[in-house]
Amino acid sequence: MNTVFELDRARHAVPQLYELLRTRIVSLELEPGASLSRPQLSAEFGISQTPVREALLKLAEERLVDVFPQSATRVSLIDVAHAQETHFLRRAVELELVRDLAIKRPAALLAHLDGLLARQAALRDAGDYGGFTEADQAFHRCMYETEGKDDLWTLVRSRSGHIDRLRRLHLPAAGKLNRIIADHTRIVTAMRAGDVAAAQDALRVHLSGTLEYVDTIRQAHPGYFKTR
Repeated sequence: MNTVFELDRARHAVPQLYELLRTRIVSLELEPGASLSRPQLSAEFGISQTPVREALLKLAEERLVDVFPQSATRVSLIDVAHAQETHFLRRAVELELVRDLAIKRPAALLAHLDGLLARQAALRDAGDYGGFTEADQAFHRCMYETEGKDDLWTLVRSRSGHIDRLRRLHLPAAGKLNRIIADHTRIVTAMRAGDVAAAQDALRVHLSGTLEYVDTIRQAHPGYFKTR
């Protein structure tokens, strides 16, 4: 990491650095097992080691880095059990969200989701995996926000680093982007029709789309995974 990134000096450094490093980890720019040096990060971002340490501790709370006192800090290996547990939590929450939204059918949300579907299609065609992932996250986040469940989104996101990395590894698989768009389309169509069962069924299928292939993903990237 040799490129100097200029932080916004009008804002606190810790949350900015945390978000930047989290993005690099989840996108796999920083690979599982990669070493993180406080002095190097301090030099890259032009800040002292104190905010670097605080950002790394916040990432450690999310189990995205492993901090070894007086030794090294490394990007954590992907923990499949943690990913499965997070999937269970997210599925339980979002099944209730789509139920309520299918009953209410909020026009503003449905229009926004339509726009996100169009954006995902454009990003798929451009081969922009990073942008596609952001649009995918936005699709789910706006449902939480519409229902006033922002804190639940924050909770789910704080636990999602491992399953998000699994999804990022799976994105290049043939047909994966098309399947995500098709799943999202089915969710929106069912909510617009007020069909609670169909919306929940579409969401359930959608959220299981990566964990079904976890063994294949692990075989392709064995060094990225935690062993038990």
